[in-house]
Amino acid sequence: MKNQIESLQKEIDDFRINDNQTLEKYRIEFLSKNGKVQKLFDDFKSVSIDQKREIGQKLNLLKTVSENKYNESKEAIIKTTSNIGIEVPDFSLPEIPNEDGTIHPLSQVLEKIIKIFSGIGYDLSDGPEIEDDWHNFTALNFPPNHPAREMQDSFFINKNPDILLRTHTSNAQVRIMESGKMPIRIISPGRVYRNEVISARAHCLFHQVEGLYINKNVSFKELKDTIYYFVKAMFGDNTKVRFRPSFFPFTEPSAEVDISCLICHGKGCNVCKYSGWVEIMGCGMVDTQVLENCNINPNEFSGFAFGMGLERITMLHYQIKDLRLFFENDVRFLRQFQNQNI
Repeated sequence: MKNQIESLQKEIDDFRINDNQTLEKYRIEFLSKNGKVQKLFDDFKSVSIDQKREIGQKLNLLKTVSENKYNESKEAIIKTTSNIGIEVPDFSLPEIPNEDGTIHPLSQVLEKIIKIFSGIGYDLSDGPEIEDDWHNFTALNFPPNHPAREMQDSFFINKNPDILLRTHTSNAQVRIMESGKMPIRIISPGRVYRNEVISARAHCLFHQVEGLYINKNVSFKELKDTIYYFVKAMFGDNTKVRFRPSFFPFTEPSAEVDISCLICHGKGCNVCKYSGWVEIMGCGMVDTQVLENCNINPNEFSGFAFGMGLERITMLHYQIKDLRLFFENDVRFLRQFQNQNI
């Protein structure tokens, strides 16, 4: 068998590999499952015991040498073919100018909202985007049969009715209330998720900014004054504001806040549904049951909450008519905000 090994070694040494075709031919002839090297290993079973050690070493060396030749030849072919067709750059061409990036319009507006509320003493808070039922629904006084709990409105994780993608940033407020540190004056910006049909006015992923103020003797007048202050600071002194009675499980009394449409100026458009008014947020006094759920004494403390969609505020601020533009990353759209100063 020694002679067979030496003969095959000479064959391997003499085999010329010039391209991918000869490389593959080499692999099939020597290294494949039915190749010559493997055939010698099959014949090794019949070698006498006193020769197995010597023959085995020679076989292993032969296998190593044959594999090394294959790998080295393969790398050499790759390097050779990769250099074919490379174009030499034309150094006489003018340079490509660097283009400055821009802050996304949603980020610009969020920064302004944070500055507005920071100026009147509000701190920032955040919470997890994957939330449990207690912090997303139950603590906020959502009854078991509330529509928001159904699959058509919420994204549940692995069909687990207790774990879902948060539908509002109120979960951050619940966690702050549970801490028991008073007074509370926070805004909670962040991404939220709802199973909605994507259109010019709605999306399954969007952003909210929610506010919460809890202290002793907090009144609805303070809530209205806060909203008036925000609207004037955000949209200008000439913006009209109106409050409409509404219902939310976590506030009582509750209201929805409308402002005069900044896109059509009252003439009617698809954003304001041709009414001249656009809803920008919901608000109300924190329900006493919510306070109790978070271990806050409603006889000692009261508070108000509000929540707005960041996309809606940005659409109004920049007079954008289609919410979907914020998520498409079209540079033609984003470049319009490169030099914006809000």
